[in-house]
Amino acid sequence: MKNILIAMLLTVMGYAVSDITPTFTIDINGTAKDMVLDGDNLVIATDMGHIEVYDSVKKEKIKEIAIPDVKDFMGDMLPARVMSTDVVDGKYLLLSDSGKGGYSNLYIYDKNLTQILSPEDKSAIIKARFIDKEHVLLGYLSNEVALLDLNSKKELYKVQLSESKFSDFALNEDKTQVVFSCESGVLNLVDVKTGKKIKELKGLNVDNVYKVDFKSGTVSGAGQDRRGSIYDVATGKGSYIAGDFLIYSTALSPSASKVAFSMDEKNNISIYNTITKSKIALLKGQKSTLNVIIFKDENRLFSASDDNTIMVWDLNK
Repeated sequence: MKNILIAMLLTVMGYAVSDITPTFTIDINGTAKDMVLDGDNLVIATDMGHIEVYDSVKKEKIKEIAIPDVKDFMGDMLPARVMSTDVVDGKYLLLSDSGKGGYSNLYIYDKNLTQILSPEDKSAIIKARFIDKEHVLLGYLSNEVALLDLNSKKELYKVQLSESKFSDFALNEDKTQVVFSCESGVLNLVDVKTGKKIKELKGLNVDNVYKVDFKSGTVSGAGQDRRGSIYDVATGKGSYIAGDFLIYSTALSPSASKVAFSMDEKNNISIYNTITKSKIALLKGQKSTLNVIIFKDENRLFSASDDNTIMVWDLNK
C-alpha cells in the first residue's frame, strides 16, 4: 500500500513519468501488419508477401518465408498482404488477402509451404492463431469465431458472436479462452474448445475496440472512443483511461501489472500501472499508426506500426 501511495504522489508531482526512446530498431522489407513473439524471435508479417523471423538477441534476421503473389482487380500480379501470422514448434502460419472478393488465403509452412484455404473456400478471415500444431483459431470479418482442424481442413465449429464487424481477438496464456472485440465496443469471452460464449465484457467502450490483449485474467481494449479499457475477467468489471486521440493498440505485461496504450496523435506509447492507473512512462519515436505492441517481460517491449521499422523498448533505460 505504501508503494502504491508513493507512486501516485510522484505521478501527481510529475516526476514518475519517464520519456523513453527505443534501445534499437529493426528494419524490415515491407510494412508490418502483424507480429508475434516466439521466445527471443519476432515473427513479423508484412504487406510484401512474406514473413520475417528476427532474433532480437543477436539482432539479425534468421528466416524469411514467402507466399505466392496475388492478382488484383486490374489483373496485375502483386505481393500478397500478410494480415496475420503465428508459430508453434517451428510451424508457421500465414494468413493473407487473395485479391478475390475479399476472401483470404491461409498457408502453413512446415519445411514446405501448404495452402489450407483459398478464395474458393469463400472465407473472409481477418486474424488467425495456432491453438496447437493441428488447430487454428479464426476470426471472421463477420465477427464469427471458428476452430479449424488442419488435418481435415474443416472447421470444428463456427459461431456468430454478434452482428457487429470483427476487430481483433486475443488468447489467454494456455489458449483455453479468447476475447473478441468488435465495432460495438462489447468484448466477448469465448471458450476455445467449444466456441461457446462465456460472458460479455461491456460498459467501458462505446465504439469500436481496435485491439485487445488478455493476460493473467485481465483484458485491455484500445478504443476508437479514446478509452483504454481494463477489465477483470472474473468479475467482468473494470475501468478505463481516457486518451487524447483514437487508441489503436494495447498490450499487457505478463503479470498484467502494466498496460500499454497508444494514447495520442503522435503515436507515442503510454505505459500505465493497471491498479493505480498512474502513468509510468511515455515511449517516443513511433512514426506511424501502431499495429502491434508486445511485452516480452515486465520491462521490455516490441512495437510495430504501419511502416518498415520495428522498435524495441526497455522501461529501465
